[in-house]
Amino acid sequence: MSITLRDVTLTYPDGDSTVTALDRVSLSAAPGELHALVGPSGSGKSSLLAAAATLIRPDTGTVEIAGTEATDLGDRARTQLRLNRIGIVFQQPNLIPSLTAVEQLLVTDHMRGRPPRTHRAAAERLLATVGLDGKQHRRVAHLSGGERQRVNIARALTGTPRVLLVDEPTAALDHDRGARIVELIADVTRTHDVATLMVTHDTEYLDTADTVTTMRDGRILPERGPSR
Repeated sequence: MSITLRDVTLTYPDGDSTVTALDRVSLSAAPGELHALVGPSGSGKSSLLAAAATLIRPDTGTVEIAGTEATDLGDRARTQLRLNRIGIVFQQPNLIPSLTAVEQLLVTDHMRGRPPRTHRAAAERLLATVGLDGKQHRRVAHLSGGERQRVNIARALTGTPRVLLVDEPTAALDHDRGARIVELIADVTRTHDVATLMVTHDTEYLDTADTVTTMRDGRILPERGPSR
């Protein structure tokens, strides 16, 4: 498995008491598998994604990324793990307005210490694989909402991650563009052989997922199994 969470518990202070965001959650995703997470607001989906991304250290349990147990790593080691093994597709693309589509990817490569000149061709090819062939040099203002989300996905795939974490990818898109984005996520999951966890509130798109997990009150309900 490229990502495995075992008995993960996460609590937050709430005045004089605590709130349990995750209650002994266990799940996994293998390379090439799209695992969708659904549930009402406050069910723990976002907390689970944050724990999976090593952005939050759980109270108990373990998070294993591509064979590395991340829970006990220091801050610097977890940052390096995220840079080199985890791709994150945020709900809002948060692209830099002054940069072109390809430059958005090169900035991420620069953070890994890679010279932009040597990776420009690879970044352009990656943008082409997400349907932006011929638009690699357009700035954010000249891209549609769906195209910006495609840049967001391509940016997450730079550095050949083993795990892809996707947070509500259709939230700002209409139905048709949302459906195409989810289909794209399913496609890149398989073609790039990454293990994908996708949080979504759009249950109509779940046919593309290999596994669907429903969360409620920080717990996982029985799996619905393969949707196809």
